[in-house]
Amino acid sequence: MEYFKNVDKVSYKGKDSKESFSFKQYNASEVISGKTMEEWMPFAMSWWHTLAAGSADPFGAAAATRPWNGKEALEASKMRLEAGFELMQKLGINYFCFHDRDLAPEYKTLKETNEKLDMIVDFVQDSMSKTGKKLLWATSSLFTNPRYMHGAATSPYADVFAVAAAQTKKTMDIAKKLDAKGYVFWGGREGYETLLNTNMKRELDHLAYFLSMAVEYKEKIGFKGQLFIEPKPKEPTKHQYDFDAATTLEFLYHYNLDKYFELNLEVNHATLAGHTMQHEMQVARNHGKLGSVDINYGDTFLGWDTDMFLTNVYDAVLMMVEIIRNGGLKNGGFNFDAKVRRPSHTMDDLVYAYIAGMDTLAWGLRIADKIVKDGYFDKFIEERYSSYNSGIGAKIESKSTSLEELYDYAMNLEEKELPSGNQELLEAKLNQFIYNL
Repeated sequence: MEYFKNVDKVSYKGKDSKESFSFKQYNASEVISGKTMEEWMPFAMSWWHTLAAGSADPFGAAAATRPWNGKEALEASKMRLEAGFELMQKLGINYFCFHDRDLAPEYKTLKETNEKLDMIVDFVQDSMSKTGKKLLWATSSLFTNPRYMHGAATSPYADVFAVAAAQTKKTMDIAKKLDAKGYVFWGGREGYETLLNTNMKRELDHLAYFLSMAVEYKEKIGFKGQLFIEPKPKEPTKHQYDFDAATTLEFLYHYNLDKYFELNLEVNHATLAGHTMQHEMQVARNHGKLGSVDINYGDTFLGWDTDMFLTNVYDAVLMMVEIIRNGGLKNGGFNFDAKVRRPSHTMDDLVYAYIAGMDTLAWGLRIADKIVKDGYFDKFIEERYSSYNSGIGAKIESKSTSLEELYDYAMNLEEKELPSGNQELLEAKLNQFIYNL
């Protein structure tokens, strides 16, 4: 059956197009700085928000109007699969991402669960073969089942740790079978609610061992995909161990896991951590760890993970500047970890949302390309730090001075007015780039 009946294949019609089902900015084959838009932005459909979510919230039951509502669990899984591949075909999206439990529900035993999951995975593999769509990354849902209420790899109960390991092994097998570009670890409940009942060091040691076993298993089965860790500061736990990019990197360095992992950064998670996404991307890029992106947007007035489709061009520009300076995303892509708002309950709304998100990033890419090529901000920053290019600054830069030498130097300094940081000028210049596109 056809699930998106009102939609033909969505194509680029230009910024003045009045057609709702058309791209105004995203032109997949258009070349920008040596790469097509499609190469700069390998878009992925999120299985959970797009297909498995029903727009339920703490105040009401699922409200989304979906053809699989009320169907038997396995039949509903097959219908979601068909709808997902149809949506990717019509939008020109080449990748998708999933949690294991997005594909098929959990049954009474792990054995039965895996059997049903294998059935759906076979259907997924067949659909991939027919359509040419690819798996960007897979992950395990180690947070939905009540057994994970105290954590998974960080659970104080060894049996829970063992089940989480078994679930991860199975999903890694699936990732290899489907030739995924990567595998993501998001520790949904790897954190704590209170330190009154928590041995933090022991939990972190267990988490590191869990990840090291995954690294070992990846090599054992010959899985070629990249391993990612996704930072998030809170929610569902009060404090999560992978708080932000810097915290996660410190964890990896401390446990000698850094060479095996890159970061999968999410915009809304950056907001919850009190950072901009530009900050998180630059931290990761400075360490050579900017791996993949969950693209969405958070409401700064709300203190939870709202996961809206990105429509803020200003933020998109600053993100795409980091992407260009990173040379793109070698091992990852742009996964739309976003959901439509609860009142946007129709199948058409899903298409509108993806078009808006894809257009916003494409618009950001166009502007970011002009910014990088112009070099205005780079020149300003270079000049701002120019005192380190010669004299005592060059000695500091090359780490060839001492406190004694700096003391003698400072004793003979005359106080003078420092140059302005010109923040308002720079922000106005950024707006000029945006307005003049």
